[in-house]
Amino acid sequence: MPDASDLARQLARNAESVCRHYLPQGRRQGRYWLIGDVEGTPGRSLFVRLTGSDTGKGAAGKWTDAATGEHGDLLDLIAANQRLASLADTLEEARRFLALPPPEPKAFEPLLPVPSGSPEAAQRLWAISQPIHDTLAETYLRQRGIIDLRECGSLRFHPNCWYRADEDDSPGTPRAFPALIAAVCSDDGPLTGIHRTWLDPNGGGKAPVATPRRAMGNLLGNGLRFGRAGSVLVAGEGIETILSLRQIMPTIPMIAALSAGHLSALQITPSLHRLYIARDNDPAGQHAADTLAKRAIGAGIEPLMLTASLGDFNDDLQRLGRDEMRAAVRVQLAPEDAEQFIG
Repeated sequence: MPDASDLARQLARNAESVCRHYLPQGRRQGRYWLIGDVEGTPGRSLFVRLTGSDTGKGAAGKWTDAATGEHGDLLDLIAANQRLASLADTLEEARRFLALPPPEPKAFEPLLPVPSGSPEAAQRLWAISQPIHDTLAETYLRQRGIIDLRECGSLRFHPNCWYRADEDDSPGTPRAFPALIAAVCSDDGPLTGIHRTWLDPNGGGKAPVATPRRAMGNLLGNGLRFGRAGSVLVAGEGIETILSLRQIMPTIPMIAALSAGHLSALQITPSLHRLYIARDNDPAGQHAADTLAKRAIGAGIEPLMLTASLGDFNDDLQRLGRDEMRAAVRVQLAPEDAEQFIG
């Protein structure tokens, strides 16, 4: 009976058929299948190699999402596309696609424990989370005025994410809530941690808990990435801040550092020529932005501040509207970036 590696090789030999079945909105370009993300959103950031050797560098079936840093083989792609939480379910789906018989049953082998809060624990939570489309996480973001979620494969949803109550929580606080899950990645791509935003199960915004936002894994220097940084990057603190800016500039690479302290310590990509810093209008946010700007100057990178008209850019989006926010941000960009990214 074929094992996982055998199935991956068989899928790779039929890579274009796999792509046409699971990613029908994509298209072939040369040796690659291009699509927006693992869910099949139209776009060009995810590319699957259609031809190549069975194994090793350049193997057929290998894919990379340049927007999120995710990568893998066609088994990984099927798991993400079909929202499959276990290897067994993924192998069953692959056999179904390849019209192979089911495997012989074998004993259950539990995963070995990993340290709480570690990158390994973060990777496991990410693996069992699902894309945000048609979930409470998407509803939450839409309530904040964030409608355009193209190429947001770095965001996922968990319907019942464990919450550890602390001394500031009310007695009887539930042990789990739905949660928006965000991937924290290093500059070269690998997932180093995740950020959780627990949500009200009734759709009323964030969950009624003392600390509705928490992170796990290695965050220092890393962040939630939308697009791969080239010569220009927008950096800010919060997820909603960066997603609000993406509503008016969806193609410029951005990163959310997830706190003021982490913004000031953000790893600066050597390829950058210009760094836009979305500054929060509070003392901690201003200090973090100034610190990051000084570090950018020391690295030979031009820093430019993006300042919200109100408290932050999500306030601007919700209260001023997209058109007024676009006009206010446009004049803060370098002319060539305004022309390229905001129109």
